[in-house]
Parts: sequence; structure tokens; C-alpha cells
Amino acid sequence: MSEEHLLATREGHVLILTMNRPDRLNAISGPMLAALSRELQQANIDPDVRVVVLTGAGRGFCSGLDLKDFGGLGVGGDGAYRLFDLQNSPPVVLHRMDKPVIAAINGPAAGYGMDLALGCDIRIAAESAKLGAVFVRRGVLPESGGCWYLPRLIGWARAAEVAFLGEVLDAQRALELGLVNRVVPDDRLMDEALAWARRIASNAPLSVQATKRMMRLGLDETFEATVDHTYLQLLPLFRTKDFEEGVRAFAERREPSFQGR
Repeated sequence: MSEEHLLATREGHVLILTMNRPDRLNAISGPMLAALSRELQQANIDPDVRVVVLTGAGRGFCSGLDLKDFGGLGVGGDGAYRLFDLQNSPPVVLHRMDKPVIAAINGPAAGYGMDLALGCDIRIAAESAKLGAVFVRRGVLPESGGCWYLPRLIGWARAAEVAFLGEVLDAQRALELGLVNRVVPDDRLMDEALAWARRIASNAPLSVQATKRMMRLGLDETFEATVDHTYLQLLPLFRTKDFEEGVRAFAERREPSFQGR
């Protein structure tokens, strides 16, 4: 599998996706772009997958789109439409997913790579990680979600600071801004990310997915609409075996064992 641009491995209910072009700091290639969308879409409908961890091979998370790999798509040509497939691109697929996704940021995450990280639900960074909002230094803009995520994650003024200055943030600065959840030593990154993933996976998966769905939709809804939609999500959860197991485990003072049914 070493020749593949994306590696997919499983640990229990956790799917680990590793961008695998370490010689290019995992710059996004055409095959990687397609494989990442495909694996994420499949994970979202696979009942055995409860959490996804996204990371990079070697010393980088993702250094952005590798435009050389797209064979002279050309600015303004038809190739641009193929490159930015608004229906099936990884950032759009990430945003639509109900399964939780953890970014284990093991090094530079720049441009498209930074947008990918921001599209994940939880970001755990190695001490050597960097988030590069370098779009304005390249004559473009955060085209893959960054314009939407940054103001919502850190507020308008700080998002403007990061984006307009084209800043490269080290891990500690990203933590101070609230762009990452935790910073850990490099050699502990995957252990930490998998520990979080296992804890999430131990909870009732249908409940976790419904919670994420309502949080995502709630970003664009009124409070009243969210209350109504949340109630409609709650009703089917009351009929699940996992709800019965959760109540029974609480009464019996033991840890629940959820089956996703």
C-alpha cells in the first residue's frame, strides 16, 4: 500500500485515513483528492465506523493542493471546475458527514490542508504543527471552507487578522486562538488522537451522529427551528436499543455497551 496516496486502516470502530505523499508534505494530488472523498463518503454510511481520524504521513499534515499534479489545468480553464468539484470535494463531504472526524495535525497544514483541518470536528496538533493561512500570499482565497470556518471558530476580528495577513500559526498560537483543541508532543500525537477517538466511539453512535447533525444545522437556524428539529431527532432515538442500554446501564451502575441499533 506504500504507493497509494491515501492509506485507510481500521482500529475497532475508528477509521484512520493517512494522506500518503510524505516526499511532498502530503500535497493533495488528483488520486488523493478522489480517494479522500470516496473514503469519507463510505465511512459515513458504514455502521462499523464511528469515528474518523485524518492525518498525514511523515512530517507534514497537508501542504495544500499540488497544482503540478493536475497536469496544467490552467487558471480559468475547464480544469478548474474539475479541481473544485463543489459536490464531491473533501471539504464539502467533511461538512456533510454525521460521523465525527478528528484531525491529527502532525506538521504543516497549509492552504487546502488548513481548510481540511478546519473542516474536522476536533483538531489535535503536534508541537511541530503549523497552520498556514497563506492564500492571500498566493493571489487566491480560502476556497475550501476557510472563509466559512474561520469567523465561526475564532470570531470575525481574529479571522480577519489571520486571513488578511496571511499568517502562519504555530501550534501554541493556534491553541490560544481556539483553532486546535490540544497540543501534544510529536511522539504522542496519534496516541492522543486515538484516545479521543476511542472515547467518542464508546458512546452511542446514533446519538453522537444526531448531535453532530443538529450542531451543524443549528449554525444556520434560529433557536426555535433548532428546538423543533432536535425534538424530531430525539423521537427515533427513544426507540433504539442503545437508548434502552443507556438507561439500563445507568440503573445498574455499569458502563454501557452500545451496538449502534
